[in-house]
Amino acid sequence: MSEEILINVTPRETRVATLENGVLQEIYVERASKLGIVGNIYKGRIQRVLPGMQAAFVDVGLDRAAFLHASDIWVPGAEAKVDNGESTAPEPRAHKPITELVHEGDHVVVQVLKDPIGTKGARLTTQISIPARFLVLMPEVAHIGVSQKIEAEEERQRLKDLIAKLAPQFPSGGYIARTAAEGVTEEACASDMAFLHKSWGAIQERSKTEPPGTLIHEDLRLAMRTMRDLSIGEIEKVRIDSRETFNKAVKFATKFIPELAPRIEHYPGERPIFDLHGVEDEIQKALERKVQLKSGGYLIFDQTEAMTTIDVNTGAFVGHRNLEETIFKTNLEAVQAIVRQLRLRNIGGIIIIDFIDMQDPDHRRQVLRALEKRLEKDRAKSTISEVSSLGLVEMTRKRTRESLSRVLCETCPTCQGRGAIKTAETVCYEIFREILREARQYDAQKFLVMAAQDVVDRMLDEESSSVAELESFIGKSITFQVETQYSQEQFDVVLL
Repeated sequence: MSEEILINVTPRETRVATLENGVLQEIYVERASKLGIVGNIYKGRIQRVLPGMQAAFVDVGLDRAAFLHASDIWVPGAEAKVDNGESTAPEPRAHKPITELVHEGDHVVVQVLKDPIGTKGARLTTQISIPARFLVLMPEVAHIGVSQKIEAEEERQRLKDLIAKLAPQFPSGGYIARTAAEGVTEEACASDMAFLHKSWGAIQERSKTEPPGTLIHEDLRLAMRTMRDLSIGEIEKVRIDSRETFNKAVKFATKFIPELAPRIEHYPGERPIFDLHGVEDEIQKALERKVQLKSGGYLIFDQTEAMTTIDVNTGAFVGHRNLEETIFKTNLEAVQAIVRQLRLRNIGGIIIIDFIDMQDPDHRRQVLRALEKRLEKDRAKSTISEVSSLGLVEMTRKRTRESLSRVLCETCPTCQGRGAIKTAETVCYEIFREILREARQYDAQKFLVMAAQDVVDRMLDEESSSVAELESFIGKSITFQVETQYSQEQFDVVLL
């Protein structure tokens, strides 16, 4: 499987697309006006402690107070756990009340686990982890771990022994060997350790001198961060359409990832790089509810505040054998499309998949196994439950950043996110009721109705007899005026 990275840079926005065998799999967007803050380290001040929620609100200088849960507060002597083999989080410590861990006014050094999403503030942890090319440093714990994606037991043990051998040369701390560390040399590992401890020393110095609400360590920007986190073995090319960013990327790769440097190319073409590879079209499709399958079936994605639901339908696919076989093939094809869309749309949180009902238990098992296998390639950690009694598959996918639709879109001002508006007929009847209400309360000579074009057209056509009856009933004339700026649901009844 060949993987290609496309980086599109404009003055106010950077976009990174990951293609596998020429097909878009992931898209990341970073805007100058709203930079992501996951991985950033701040010096904060505890604003408020909430014993009932076992959490605290922390002022780190952002627009909204950030959220720190008791389970994300590191306690000396506690063991760390590996989350998906790449990052770390402390074990939950429900037996330690939040009131014993922090107090209002305390100064704390915290790292962002999740960007502010929707109305929620950023999620924080006090267990700092600093990533480099091959290793993640956890300054506060004595722990050596290896990415779960490195499966060979011999290599896992080699990495643990190598880190244990080099660790005494540096100040105390724990390490996680990242996926990219597979086959790493002792020299490269030692270089990573030196870099990480130098970075941690600088963070400690700033935390002592800077006031609360200060950013004391900022993670790399999107283009460089993408290269740092790549599994180099699968990357065929990194193509960048900005000469300046290309030069920075080559310099960064030469210093930290020398094997990647020859694969970085500058794209000078006049045709936009995303257009050339069909990325723009795929982004537009990823913002739609309906996803068409090659067989004729389709998926419907509905993203809400609480969860995302995915409905699988056979559509125009009728199959060649029998109904059960048609359903099975549609569900298998849907699995591939669903996992791709989860990555492409960056959907996280609770996800409910409504596969087409399968009678054969073996078919259900195969579909579930296919889903698990496809998700192994996903960088975001996910967990899947068995098929429920209602035939639904419940799963969760780790969410650290806003989904693609939340980044690129805003709530529709007409429907307020409902996804539907009242029909012209419904609005007409609302207007009739409003005129009756006004006629009983006020003594007016006549009424002027200001509404959208479709509503006025219906009033003067299909509802004209109803308007005449109403005029006769209230003894007043009713006139209509089209307001081009009004949405279909908007109207005003003016007394003249």
